[in-house]
Amino acid sequence: MIRSISKVAIVVLLILTLGLAPAIAQSAQATVALDGQVLFEVSGSGQYSAQDRANLINLQLQDAIQSARPIRVRIEQRNQSPTLLLNDRYLLTVTQQDAIPGSTPDEQAATWAQQIQNAVRQAQAERSPVYLRQMTLLTVGVVVAAAFLHWLLGRMRNQALRSLRQRFTTAAETQLESSSRPLEELLRLLVAIARVGLWTIAALYITNLFPVTRAWSYQVTDALKSSFTSPIISLGRNAYSIIDLLLLAGLLSGLIALAGTLTNLLRSRVLHLAGLSRGGQEVIAILTKYSLITIGTLIVLQIWGLDISSLTILASALGVGIGFGFQDIAKNFGSGLVLIVERPIQIGDFIEIANFKGTVERIGGRSTEIRTLDHVSIIVPNSRFLEEEVINWSHRNPISRLHLPVGVAFSADPQTVRSALIEAAQSHPEVLKNPAPQVFFTGFGESALNFDLLVWTTKPNRQFILKSDLYFRIFEVLKERDIQIPFPQRDLHLRSSSLNSPQLEALIMQQLQQPPNGSHSE
Repeated sequence: MIRSISKVAIVVLLILTLGLAPAIAQSAQATVALDGQVLFEVSGSGQYSAQDRANLINLQLQDAIQSARPIRVRIEQRNQSPTLLLNDRYLLTVTQQDAIPGSTPDEQAATWAQQIQNAVRQAQAERSPVYLRQMTLLTVGVVVAAAFLHWLLGRMRNQALRSLRQRFTTAAETQLESSSRPLEELLRLLVAIARVGLWTIAALYITNLFPVTRAWSYQVTDALKSSFTSPIISLGRNAYSIIDLLLLAGLLSGLIALAGTLTNLLRSRVLHLAGLSRGGQEVIAILTKYSLITIGTLIVLQIWGLDISSLTILASALGVGIGFGFQDIAKNFGSGLVLIVERPIQIGDFIEIANFKGTVERIGGRSTEIRTLDHVSIIVPNSRFLEEEVINWSHRNPISRLHLPVGVAFSADPQTVRSALIEAAQSHPEVLKNPAPQVFFTGFGESALNFDLLVWTTKPNRQFILKSDLYFRIFEVLKERDIQIPFPQRDLHLRSSSLNSPQLEALIMQQLQQPPNGSHSE
């Protein structure tokens, strides 16, 4: 139940992300930053895009930092719009699109003017020799502290490993190896993760101390962000970035997980209580799962803004690729649908295919799982069940007939043998009373009278155990009635030759007159 709730929560989060993604993708604003610190965002204005305006502002701010003049930002009204001037040079005009909701362009201009003045003064101060000397000393201190913590983590790890080994000292060597080794590996992994996190935090802190390194860090982060958010593929009228594709893949994965959860709930809560057979439950569950996935995928693509009709050419190309490159997969998938609809085999049937005998445990879209009598799972492609001969002992009628050949000596009475075999068969609880066991006299063999015992059972998957039990019982009944089980007899004819035939005959007679091995003459 907890796993089902967690899967549903993941799907809900993906849907919320799906709803927020178009708003993020469609934001047409660019960032104004100074030394890696974000100041504000501007929108497009007239013939200038948002990125063009941000680039021009950033260039002027960099020039102002290099200047030794005091920074002065003031606001003028030009063309009935507030205009920011940096040291009497034009910086930008604040439009209504630049203002945040609920404020006017004049209020936004006043806020930005104060932010720009403070940021430029801070940037000039951070480039002074006194500041650089102080930050260098602080950097050395951070590196020394990180190195000390790195060493301290190693000492703590070694001490923990020694205490762990002492705890298992009284145990045997094999028990020490199996019990302490996973704990040691886990401890080493945790210490390694802590060390990597420690140096990562130290590097980020040092990078943020200096304006140049801070600007480089911001540029790298911005480049990565733009590479993931920039459109890389266009389908129909919409363009999609890597983030969009990852979100779409995550949403489809959540859809598949949700379909599997709903299918399991349907199987366990509804179909099982409805009293359907195991095979019928599996058929309904598989059809429901694939239907939910297909319908849900179409709905997700429509909500995402993807025009399904634009995928016609792509689907045609994929169809050709599937026809040539994935024809075995397509064939097995189609065979799986035929098996589900026609149901020549069902879950729980005992079948024989090729050299495999076992019970059908699962019928999937591509393959079928068979559990053999040795409790080994065999994965068989679905197409083999339609291309080869399959023996289904449980198909439609669960009653199966077993043949047990039996041979007795020529001296035995056939009617006595018949009654003995019937008695042995009727004494087993898994042999059906109706139809009753039958015995057929199949003929005269070279050294025995041949009979065929026929019994019926409702458990074909236990036929080998049943045959073994019946042969044990048949042997006991025949022994009780003094009915002998013959052994093959062969006559040996020796042809006398002209070469040393008297000597050969004498040697054979001598061997025949000797007593058997292990006997003693008085």
